[in-house]
Amino acid sequence: MTIASIILAAGEGTRMRSKLPKVLHPLGGKPLIWHALQAVKGLVDRAPVLVVGHGADQVRATVGDIAEYALQAEQLGTGHAVLMAQPLLQSKADTLLVTFGDMPLLRNESLRQLIDLHRSSKSPVTMTSIIGDEARGFGRVMRDDQGNVVGIVEQADATPEQLAIREYNVSAYCFDAAWLWTTLTRIPASPKGEYYLTDVVSLAVSEGFRVASLVLDDPEEAIGLNTRVHLAEAEKVLQKRINEGWMLAGVTIIDPERTYIEAGVHIGRDTVILPNTYLRDDTVIGEDCQIGPDTTVINSMVGNHVHVLASVLEHAEVRDHVTMGPYCHLRKGAVLDEGVHLGNFGEVKASYLGPGTRMGHFSYIGDAKIGKNVNIGAGTITCNFDGEVKNPTEIGDEVFIGSDTMLVAPVKIGARSITGAGSVVTHDVPEDTLVIGVPARIIRKLERSDK
Repeated sequence: MTIASIILAAGEGTRMRSKLPKVLHPLGGKPLIWHALQAVKGLVDRAPVLVVGHGADQVRATVGDIAEYALQAEQLGTGHAVLMAQPLLQSKADTLLVTFGDMPLLRNESLRQLIDLHRSSKSPVTMTSIIGDEARGFGRVMRDDQGNVVGIVEQADATPEQLAIREYNVSAYCFDAAWLWTTLTRIPASPKGEYYLTDVVSLAVSEGFRVASLVLDDPEEAIGLNTRVHLAEAEKVLQKRINEGWMLAGVTIIDPERTYIEAGVHIGRDTVILPNTYLRDDTVIGEDCQIGPDTTVINSMVGNHVHVLASVLEHAEVRDHVTMGPYCHLRKGAVLDEGVHLGNFGEVKASYLGPGTRMGHFSYIGDAKIGKNVNIGAGTITCNFDGEVKNPTEIGDEVFIGSDTMLVAPVKIGARSITGAGSVVTHDVPEDTLVIGVPARIIRKLERSDK
């Protein structure tokens, strides 16, 4: 059985009240359509086909070449949307898995069960449903006295008796491809002139087929997103899933309800995440770390045995055995090598700090390369911007930078040199040299302890 995936992502999503296409709204740090693509990953034999319409160019630019695209130029309903994929899939798959781009909580495991049921049922259509008390605008699943599915009625078209039905259509399907392509052309138009995919269920029954149905155990999988209220509801569900997943994988999360971890994050075993911590984008946290409380890490790499307290890391790299905080800020391009320590209110931007370097509190390092075992005293600032360009600072190994030193870039400080407290260094300093003053001047050469 050759399986292809069709994901419907053409809707405008007017109730989101947004310039952004609905399927590109973020959930857990990833667009809704990303979650829909993840749900079918490993289940199909070719790239999924996204049926796009509103904001088609934006969707293509976001998703890229991991999918094929069919355009629904006119919004004529879900049945019409699926038909738009026929030129790409005709005679190329005998089974079609059809899902929606605004149903981001459907699990891969549930879709696998759907496919397995379809294989065993010999039905041309296999559908999913949930049983519950919250309709969420879903169509009602109608059954006969023997419990067989006989049709789906959309909520807008349902009678009061039908609205009382507690089984709801989840809108994830498996179809026999040849049967579906023929049947789609026979769907009657609704009063609005749309062609509902749900009508193929009653068409199958009218042909004498028994429609197979998978009732999902978890109603939360069926949360569809039509408003930002739904988006927040789905976010809460997804965060619970993500946090529980990491705890089961060996990560301690002290307070899951006050911890936000996005879908692209990876965390090593025996790491502890404290409250009010936000781990975002494609952040990687190593093993045996302690992150937080009150910490935000965005698209950064953090090694093993790292302690971060009440700090912000953005597009940075922190290697093993680093300690930092509270109130540190690593900006884009900051790299802290093994064993670095950053004290309170330290800020680093586009700079490398070598192994064992210690940076005192209230300091700013920007566009700098700093060697190993350097001491950066409190209040040190690299004056890297001259009003036109960012200039580099280079500090050699085992340098001692006295408190409140200003390093006016471009400038180089040689290995093992010392700047006195309050110095303003405007010229390069040779190795093994003591400089003091405003501007800093050479006081004397220093005797090397390793001679």
